[in-house]
Amino acid sequence: QVQVVESGGDLVQPGGSLRLSCAFSGSAFSFYRMGWYRQAPGKQRELVAVIFPNGNTNYSDSVKGRFTISRDFAKKSVYLQMNSLKPEDTAVYYCNAATTLYNSWGQGTQVTVSS
Repeated sequence: QVQVVESGGDLVQPGGSLRLSCAFSGSAFSFYRMGWYRQAPGKQRELVAVIFPNGNTNYSDSVKGRFTISRDFAKKSVYLQMNSLKPEDTAVYYCNAATTLYNSWGQGTQVTVSS
């Protein structure tokens, strides 16, 4: 059974930085595509960033150049470094672990960007 748990959400001022963490429990971490998604009030959940088993990454246009996704195989963790945060980045951020057979979501962590 694969589980993912997010942490690191907080209240931050515009222009600030934050790093989210996602801890993976289960086996075969290296085979999973790991992604960060977010959902703002009244909006649909959207993809923020994804990192593939081979290390390739994709980002949404809205965060490209500001956010960086990375993974640590030894710690079975994925991170989202968020810089130059904007009020529109305010959302609940979810971690996702996926293969062709499995798909697991965390409970989410709140990020609020406000002065």
